[in-house]
Amino acid sequence: MFQNIIEILILSAIQGISEFLPISSSAHLILVSTLYQFKSSSLLIDISLHFGSLIAIIYFFRDELFDARKNKRLLSLLILGSIPLIIVGYILYNSGLIYHLRNLDVIAWTTLIFAIVLYISDKSRFDKKISSNLNFQSIMFIGIFQILSLVPGVSRAGITITAARILKFNRVDSSKISFLLSIPALAGAGVLSLKDVIGQSVEFNYLIVIAIISSFIFSFLTVKFFLIYINKFSMNAFVIYRIIIALILFSLIY
Repeated sequence: MFQNIIEILILSAIQGISEFLPISSSAHLILVSTLYQFKSSSLLIDISLHFGSLIAIIYFFRDELFDARKNKRLLSLLILGSIPLIIVGYILYNSGLIYHLRNLDVIAWTTLIFAIVLYISDKSRFDKKISSNLNFQSIMFIGIFQILSLVPGVSRAGITITAARILKFNRVDSSKISFLLSIPALAGAGVLSLKDVIGQSVEFNYLIVIAIISSFIFSFLTVKFFLIYINKFSMNAFVIYRIIIALILFSLIY
């Protein structure tokens, strides 16, 4: 029992922290699950972890999301920007092609390559803001880039922040766009995963509750402190971290 709880807390930390930082949650979850065969890891636990992150991001941005009259345009743009990911993600999952990408070679190379891309996009000072500069063209540009996050190691947060920085949005608003776009992405991933659970004999137990609550806490704190951090510092720390992870993976593979 105690070991199961520890495993859930570790998985929750990985999900909650890496989901919203530009370091790839899927890569970390796959990597940890490969290196350490967690007994508690399952599809239902994975859904619970993502659900905790989804609740956290909705709660954090509750003012923007639930004031529909004030933010109707923003909500519409978020839906439109998520359509490319939802369509391509659905095709890849149903065709089974997505599973061919889940290997350490792919993770190692994407972790390295998109670290460099993030670094290049973050070099200059930009000042575009969501309130005045986010439009249909920019959200679709970011949405198309977000498709790349279906490949483990790319990082959904990383690639959407990169795309927003290319469009000259400042770091804080680039991060906010990424966080807000995570809502449809997390919801879509949950729906696809639930499809595999339906029809199976599922037992609702305390581990699911712990997974949701702990993932919520880690996710909420990550978003809160990342926005504080990124207001003062660049993305360099995350770029360096990704390069180190990539080098470790290369040493394991080759």
